[in-house]
This record gives sequence, C-alpha cells and structure tokens, in this order.
Amino acid sequence: LQLGLGDGDGALHALVRATVVPADGADGIRRQIQRAIPELLASAKRKRDELKGVGIGFGGPVDDATRTVIKSHQIAGWDGFPLADWIADVVGVPAVLGNDADVAGLAEALFGAGKGLSPIFYITIGSGIGGGLIINGEIYRGCGRGAAEIGHLRMPLLARYVPLEAIASGWAIQELAKKEMASSPDGWRSFDSYLTAQQVATAAQSGHDPSSYILYRAWTALAEAICNVITLLSPRRIVIGGGVSLMSEQVLFEPLRKLVAERVFKPFDDCYDIVPATLGEEVVVHGALALARKRLA
Repeated sequence: LQLGLGDGDGALHALVRATVVPADGADGIRRQIQRAIPELLASAKRKRDELKGVGIGFGGPVDDATRTVIKSHQIAGWDGFPLADWIADVVGVPAVLGNDADVAGLAEALFGAGKGLSPIFYITIGSGIGGGLIINGEIYRGCGRGAAEIGHLRMPLLARYVPLEAIASGWAIQELAKKEMASSPDGWRSFDSYLTAQQVATAAQSGHDPSSYILYRAWTALAEAICNVITLLSPRRIVIGGGVSLMSEQVLFEPLRKLVAERVFKPFDDCYDIVPATLGEEVVVHGALALARKRLA
C-alpha cells in the first residue's frame, strides 16, 4: 500500500508505504489508509485544506460509471465497493478511481520510458500480468470497465488454453520451477526448497538449463501476446514494468525482443520497440496523481 502527495507532474513531496495484511481484508486496508493520511501530510508539511483531489490506482478492475471496484483477486471485501466516494468522504476532496496498470502506464507515458511517444502499451509483470494503453497522454478504457488486459489473453498450454499470467507471471514461473524441482530433483540440488522467479532468473543467467527452459516457455507466451497487441494496436513503444521486469537484459529483454521479432506482423516490424519501465516502485502513485490532476484540475 502506497500513499503519495504531489502535484501530478512526476515529482513527489511525500510518500508513505505500508504492508498489507491479506487476512485483514479490505477493512484492514481502509483503516491503514485513514491512519496514513495524517502521517503523509505531516511528512510533506502540508495542511489538509491544501489538498485539491485524490487519485487512486486500484489493483483490479474498476467501473468508471459507478466509480466502484468490480473485483479484487487478492483481497476479500472489495467487490462492488464505492472506493472513489469513500476516499472523497474520508479526505474531504473529490476523488478519481483507476486501475493500477492503467495509471502506471499513464505515468510511464507522461514522465517515464514512454515520454514524448504515442501510443504507449504498458505491461506490468509481477504476481499477475496487467496492461494499459495510453494514447496521446490519455488512458484508453474501452466502454468504461477497462481495456488492454493482456494478462488475460488465452494462450495454449498442454492442449488447453490458460491466461497469459498463468504462464509468464512471477507466480507462474515460481510454480513451474517448484514442479520441475519435484519431478527432477537432481537438477535442482543447489536450490532452496522455496524458489522465487528472481532465483530462477539468476540461475538461468549462470547457465542452469532447467531454469533457462522455464523462462523460454514464459517469454515465448509473452512474445505471442505482445505480437497480438502489435497486430491489433500498433503501439509506438511497449514498456514493461513490475517485479519480473527487474530481470536483466540478458535474461528477459534480449530473448523477448528476439522472440517478438521472429513472430511479429511484418508490415509493423519497424514501428515498435520494447523497453523497461523507468519509474520504479512509485509508478502507480505517480500515475494516480497524474490522473487526479487531469480529471480534477
């Protein structure tokens, strides 16, 4: 959980972070937010009456018309919750609500790796995979419940179809590594029983063949999805963020670019590039503030 204070111009005056306890549900997070607001204001030496608005980047689909959360896939108690209205009541100023990948994409388009270019397609790869399409500095939201959900494109896996995030997310990479370890323990003798996606990446960079295979399968699926995005939308730049994007150029970006180049719709093969995000862990905060500035200024 992050709360930031700023002008929506790519700079933060203050930032507060807190660890979410999933067992406490949505009520627990709302209590954390209420406790953090005074701390945030004090850190920035600002008064509450100086606030002009609040932007929210929520980790799940949201409804633009009702300004409510549609669903959270991680935390109970959010489904159907009027989050924008609740925040507005708590803080006493107008609030705007967005999806976290959408607002992260907005931040990268305005202040980060996509600055000065359009369209920008943003992909965040962490425990899941999200996406955002930014056209001329505006989030594309389809009919108002979201768009660009690349993580939910269906991809082939062992004679069935599963969402991309079930193959190429950090969680999926970790789970496949655990299965490989259980079925072929000799090849994983030097590893801890608890594997992370980053450990798999480090092992692959050191020449560990089973780890390289796991990542090749993940990046092949990701490349297919990106090629579909390029064919349908022809974005000028694809920006990849999230925890998995912190894997090295050698492990992630170089093989991914090669796989996409082999498969991409040839008339578009010189229209795009694929780059890492630049705004780091605060990207959603920057995007939420920018959304508030755009909508409420």
